[in-house]
Amino acid sequence: MPDPSTIYQGPLYRALNPIWARDPLSGEGAKRHGGRFNAKGRAALYTAMTVMGAVAEANQIGRPFEPVTLVSYDADLVQIFDSLNPAHLAAHGIAAADLAADDWRLQMIQHGSSTAQDLTEALISAGYHGLIAPSFAKGGPQNARNLVLWQWPNLKLIDTEHRLQ
Repeated sequence: MPDPSTIYQGPLYRALNPIWARDPLSGEGAKRHGGRFNAKGRAALYTAMTVMGAVAEANQIGRPFEPVTLVSYDADLVQIFDSLNPAHLAAHGIAAADLAADDWRLQMIQHGSSTAQDLTEALISAGYHGLIAPSFAKGGPQNARNLVLWQWPNLKLIDTEHRLQ
């Protein structure tokens, strides 16, 4: 079981494809397509710790900037793995360079999953709800941090005016 003191409390942000704007807590887009930290079939919320980090994450495929819906959350999360700590990664037999690998999509096609996705499954089996990771978005803010969630029981969408309904 993970260390329950591994927590994150504070704001989180996502720049959603507008298709998902009516359901910003679903994780369905990541589930359908897979991502760096989730295999196809596993729901995930890819959040950023800053607004600009979220925008950079949503538009990193190298094409012109696409429309997004920016949302924010109030988070009170436990059981979060800190991948910024090399000792935590080493305990799982992985290095930071493995997480940063640009060929994760190719790994997924060739092997059915990537190294980062395999780590995800191990972390979920160990009871983690998500992980903190550096942003790998090209051209994004330096030192940007993301929090990828596979379970999000204490994540509250901030939408007091009900704009997304």
